[in-house]
Amino acid sequence: MKNIILTVCTAILFSCQNNAQANKNQEAIINATPIEVPLKNGKAKAYFASGCFWCVEAIYESVKGVDEVISGYSGGHTKNPTYETNNTGKTGHAEAVEVIYDPKIVSFETLVDVYFGSQDPTQVNGQGNDRGSQYRSIIFYQNEKQKQIILKKKDALAKKLNATIAAEVYPFQKFWVAEAYHQNYERLHPNNSYIQNVSIPRLNRFKAKFPQLIKDTH
Repeated sequence: MKNIILTVCTAILFSCQNNAQANKNQEAIINATPIEVPLKNGKAKAYFASGCFWCVEAIYESVKGVDEVISGYSGGHTKNPTYETNNTGKTGHAEAVEVIYDPKIVSFETLVDVYFGSQDPTQVNGQGNDRGSQYRSIIFYQNEKQKQIILKKKDALAKKLNATIAAEVYPFQKFWVAEAYHQNYERLHPNNSYIQNVSIPRLNRFKAKFPQLIKDTH
């Protein structure tokens, strides 16, 4: 019996130590100096997390001035996250997207409007039935100007809704590209049940709310 108790206590202690270290690593990410991604061929990059990246990718790809959106992971303390490890909630990362856009056509400020306007901004650790820290909302800034834009809009939305806005505000550090089969998932798998029941309705709600931002498909 003593051996069993000792084993259990050791396991609990080890788990607590791991959690403490993970929390310490996560705090370092939150308090880090943001990394600014330089323009490339006149195009900028922005990073957002707000639930399933299949949904978020499709939303941003529908916006005028956005060239491409890549699904991946960001906001955590572990290297080389995968879909499987990220789903454990232990990596610190959230499913995120990299938005490649033309700042002459669409501003970072507008992309933030898209972010807050395309989700339930009050839901903590998830969107809809997708729950867990890997689905939490994070909006990333690369410099002080972007940070102030985010905080101003977040504060205004909190006052408008008279509610707490769940989005975390992080300095951008690193974006890890997700596995190839996740890219363009909604477009390539239109008959998937999740796409039919969650992603497409979410995209359509966004389009109805921001018709002036939607690309002309004709």
